[in-house]
Amino acid sequence: MADLTPEQMRRMHDFAEQLAELAEHQEDQWKVQTTDGQIFLTMMSPTAPHGLNVVRLRRQIEAQTPELMALNGTNMGDPQTGLTKVPDLMVIAEEDTDDTAKVVNARDVLLVVEVVSRTNSLTDIRDKLHDYPGMGVPLYVVVDPRKDKKTVTVHSDPSSGPDGIRYRKAVPYAFGDTVTAGRWTLDTSSLKSYPADW
Repeated sequence: MADLTPEQMRRMHDFAEQLAELAEHQEDQWKVQTTDGQIFLTMMSPTAPHGLNVVRLRRQIEAQTPELMALNGTNMGDPQTGLTKVPDLMVIAEEDTDDTAKVVNARDVLLVVEVVSRTNSLTDIRDKLHDYPGMGVPLYVVVDPRKDKKTVTVHSDPSSGPDGIRYRKAVPYAFGDTVTAGRWTLDTSSLKSYPADW
């Protein structure tokens, strides 16, 4: 991660928030996210398999833990690192939500699920895998529907080491497996892979 001063992190965070506010008023939907001292502006154009996978996982999570909220496409920020993300799905206790805040506090999030997109896969499998443990996210599930992958990987046990704060455990599953992710058991048999010609 780039070595930014607290003042630089605050300015980057403030600028990302201003961009996010501008993006809200555009006809097309945009994601504003930060990583490694950079701001990324991405046009959102989720495909049907991507959206279906998010919804099917969200329904399972909400059915198993109705006391929690599963939010998708919602801004999440970390006051400690200054990073901002827009996860495909995040789980948070309802009492930890602040309906007057611009972003969900990453330190209150219990689980993040990302469905790898076919156009910017490195964001989910490299950048967010690097950033989420430092943002305080205890559990990160990566669903990869690409034709040569069809996997679900559960990343957990974030802790400090010589390489910084990283997830120390990664458990891979194939589409169709029953996935254990913290307190949740996810049936992946209904997940859709991307078409072979993509």
